[in-house]
Amino acid sequence: MSVYDFEHMRRGMVASQLRTTGVSDARVLAALGAVPRERFVPEGKVAIAYADTMVPLGGGRELNSAMATARLLSEAGPRGHERAMVIAAASGYCAALLDRLAASVVAVEEDGALAAQARDALAGTSVEIVEGKHAEGHPGGAPYDLIVIDGAVEFVPDAIVEQLADGGQLATAILESGVTRLALGRKAGGGFGLNVFADAAAAILPGFVRPRKFSFERAE
Repeated sequence: MSVYDFEHMRRGMVASQLRTTGVSDARVLAALGAVPRERFVPEGKVAIAYADTMVPLGGGRELNSAMATARLLSEAGPRGHERAMVIAAASGYCAALLDRLAASVVAVEEDGALAAQARDALAGTSVEIVEGKHAEGHPGGAPYDLIVIDGAVEFVPDAIVEQLADGGQLATAILESGVTRLALGRKAGGGFGLNVFADAAAAILPGFVRPRKFSFERAE
């Protein structure tokens, strides 16, 4: 038997971390209040499963804070009919939330150990776990009505934008000069742009480094 009252901790998270920071979508709040976050953290980290912080998962990866993930989902406002993709599934928490909010969910994870953890934690759900490079997404399941990159990236690759349906939304955190900002974008025709809506700490993801411009110096 656990010494922790996870249900009480979960209610506290919703009341003190989410409702007070702009998470107002009733369906999103209900999902956060129902999904056992402790199932998606390492056994030695369950004490901080509901703390207002990112949780180390090993290998340099972190589980995004519940607040950051909830803000992204609340801003996107899934209504239940969407085909969704989570990029950087990690241990599967965001995918578990979306499983309650969207019609179908594909979750992409490039770390094999984390993908295995996600499969175990998501047993009994309809989430499809795909092992592959985050920056490539999963074109085999496209187009998606909603894509959530559950962490901070320097840029969103064109390959991922191309997997959005026309009118589809993409939610992520953007890393700019060491600061992470939550953003939401919508694809319309051939255009796509992100609008920042909040500054918030978010787990920085590998594999999304903006290509550097080539430069050279003339030899004297």
